[in-house]
This record gives sequence, structure tokens and C-alpha cells, in this order.
Amino acid sequence: EVQLVESGGGSVQAGGSLRLSCAASGLTFDDYGIGWFRQAPGKEREAVSYISESDGTTYYADSVKGRFTISSDNAKNTVYLQMNSLKPEDTAVYYCAAEPQTRPGLYSDHDLYEYWGQGTQVTVSS
Repeated sequence: EVQLVESGGGSVQAGGSLRLSCAASGLTFDDYGIGWFRQAPGKEREAVSYISESDGTTYYADSVKGRFTISSDNAKNTVYLQMNSLKPEDTAVYYCAAEPQTRPGLYSDHDLYEYWGQGTQVTVSS
């Protein structure tokens, strides 16, 4: 059974930092790309960042470039999202998702992803 488990969410003040983790099990980690998405109340789920476990390619949404950093530890089958200089507009439930890298597409395309985690809440206060 494939599982993606997010952790590391919480409440911080604007300007603070959090590091989210996405621990994967039940899949061949190196064959997948891992994306981070977020969904704020009343808004659509949006892509935040992505990393390819096969070649290390990364992508970031414009809204988080320069503030968020995605990385992975293949030995632990875990992907991290380091979030610095957090803003109130970063408040959302953050999800990680895994896509098998078997067909072309934009990392932001939800349909690419086969597996999703349950989400972790991030709240940034002003």
C-alpha cells in the first residue's frame, strides 16, 4: 500500500519558517516525482513546488520562489519543503503527491499525480 504522510505544519508569525516533510512508503521512490500543493479555504488547490527523484529537477510557483526550497533524502524516502519568510497568504493545507514520471505534463497538473497525502495545516499570522 502506498502512503504519503505529511508532517511539520503549524502556526507561525509572518516572517517565520517551517519545514514540511513528506514521507513516502510502498513505492519505488526514485521512479517518482513529488509535488507539494496547497489549498486555502475557498480557493482551488494550487501547485507550490516539485522535485523529480530521478534527476533532481525542481520547480517552484512564482509566489514562493526565493522563499521555499524543496529537497529530498532518497535514503529516507522523504521530501522536504523548507518555507522561509512566510506570509499570511501562505496559510493553507499543504499536500504532497507522487506522480510516476511516465508521461509528459506540467508539474502543476493534478491529473499527473497518482497518490496524495492527507495534508498538513500551515497558518501564518500577521
